[in-house]
Amino acid sequence: MQSFSQRLIAWQRLHGRHGLPWQNASAYHVWLSEIMLQQTRVATVIPYYQRFIASFPDVSALAAASEEQVLALWSGLGYYARGRNLRCAAQIIAERHAGEFPRAFEHLIELPGIGRSTAAAVCALAFHERRAILDGNVKRVLARYCGIKGWAGEKKVEEKFWQQAEALLPQHDVAIYTQALMDMGATVCTRSKPKCVLCPVQADCVALQTERTAELPTPRPKKAVPERSAVFLLLMHGSDILLEKRPGSGIWGGLWSLPQFDDEEAAQHWFAQSGMDARSGERLNTFTHTFTHFKLLITPLKVQLARKPLRVEQAGRIWMDAGEALGAAIPTPVRMILIKSVRPEPVEG
Repeated sequence: MQSFSQRLIAWQRLHGRHGLPWQNASAYHVWLSEIMLQQTRVATVIPYYQRFIASFPDVSALAAASEEQVLALWSGLGYYARGRNLRCAAQIIAERHAGEFPRAFEHLIELPGIGRSTAAAVCALAFHERRAILDGNVKRVLARYCGIKGWAGEKKVEEKFWQQAEALLPQHDVAIYTQALMDMGATVCTRSKPKCVLCPVQADCVALQTERTAELPTPRPKKAVPERSAVFLLLMHGSDILLEKRPGSGIWGGLWSLPQFDDEEAAQHWFAQSGMDARSGERLNTFTHTFTHFKLLITPLKVQLARKPLRVEQAGRIWMDAGEALGAAIPTPVRMILIKSVRPEPVEG
């Protein structure tokens, strides 16, 4: 029987994905795709990736971009620290490596937002180095094929995964093998209802032979997901809305958002203190936005103002046309609120 890697390489050549826009591309393109694909599906990533490349075709262009420009293109993709880290890493590459994407694993792993697996993926896919990767899809394939028990987030279990990932590496065709691992996890060895009949390594897959495909990989231990509440003020004067710049770090860091408060009383107090005069107002439906570690229950309050109060026009706040705001760097919940509640006024004929 052929080795694990030989069977995957043969499978990839016949059945793997070959039309992804970042395949057979430069290290810069591979790096962008790897960062965007962290906890995000390929179908979601492709249009973002294409827009990003159109605006920033190389490292130098990305390094020269403002944070606002980068986050505007990233808006809706989530995990915004990834976008900020991309720009920061590009600036470091421009300064320390004269704009040339570094080839050395040791230099790559020093860049913000790049961990062991991402650095290895760039080295394997772009430079054909013999490096093992360990993203979510690969962990699932290895957990089932090797019968690795335990949650991968535990250090001892993760080390087992790395040992197996490195032990299974082929001597040649590392780029094809690496893509095969990712494609297998994405299309065959899926989280639910894996297509074992199509798997090239089914004959000696531990999970399949011991009927444990539903048990492996071991899921993260369940914890109660905490809930928080927030009130968003959608303040409008005509079609203009008031936006606030979020702090550089934390949730939605660096994005433009609606003024946010813990409850309606706090929102009303701020409204009164800012000298605002409401022409009309309504409470919109509360909805839930889910983060990795908590759920945020958002209640939007839509207020049409009689005039723009001067006291809110300060650093970190801006009035922007609602249509313009949809193209700016705003969080997904704010985009949803604007799409559902802001209607352009009909033009009189």
